[in-house]
Amino acid sequence: MSSPLITLNKVSKYHNTKETLSSVSLTINPGQIITLIGPNGAGKTTLVKIILNLIDIDEGVVFRSPDLRIGYMPQKLHIDQTLPITLERFLRLTEKNTKICSEVLEEVGIINQMKCPLSSLSGGEMQRALLARAILHKPNFLVLDEPVQGVDVAGQEALYKLIEELHRKLNCAVLMVSHDLHVVMSSTNEVLCLNNHVCCHGRPDQVSKNPAFIELFGESTNTYTTYTHHHDHKHELHGEVKLSKLDENGFSHD
Repeated sequence: MSSPLITLNKVSKYHNTKETLSSVSLTINPGQIITLIGPNGAGKTTLVKIILNLIDIDEGVVFRSPDLRIGYMPQKLHIDQTLPITLERFLRLTEKNTKICSEVLEEVGIINQMKCPLSSLSGGEMQRALLARAILHKPNFLVLDEPVQGVDVAGQEALYKLIEELHRKLNCAVLMVSHDLHVVMSSTNEVLCLNNHVCCHGRPDQVSKNPAFIELFGESTNTYTTYTHHHDHKHELHGEVKLSKLDENGFSHD
């Protein structure tokens, strides 16, 4: 069995005196898809920064495989509309080989926009451009921070399908972060519910029945309808969620 790409063991992070992450443990294995969900202020961005080795931890241990190659797609890229940079030039800031850039743009379906200014791209095209940049060097771990940000419903479905195709082609692990449960892909191996600590985690069919998950996202259905969900839960002030105690299946809720 292959060794994990990344392992977090009881990792905590503080901002001033506030604990942003509390004793979070997570293992990411080769080829695995994990969907990370949670309310605003849950610590999702902090966890991603720790995984990307952008910030230090205050407690716990992080192990990264020496073979780790990360591709990162941020939520959004803010570009000055007057900046004269084309999509091709944007990718060549990371990869000098124009042929490789062309091949990647073909993979994500925007090769026809290669010579276009970034400022002229639609929301969906811009997200595909960011995805193209993330896979330029064939990562074995792809981190996608809210990849459908600013994309309409039809575009979201197409983008999620593209992510699944790239996962299969690259045979890479995927960590997909979501502000809310817009989608649980049928191929997701694990869902991690975060609210400063790990509320619950496991296979999608397990998590959907977990009291902590239901508290966060509502009891919608026992089957997974791709790209849809019902959102009927409420959060307390500052994003706090009242969590249930450990259930009979041994899921963690606190």
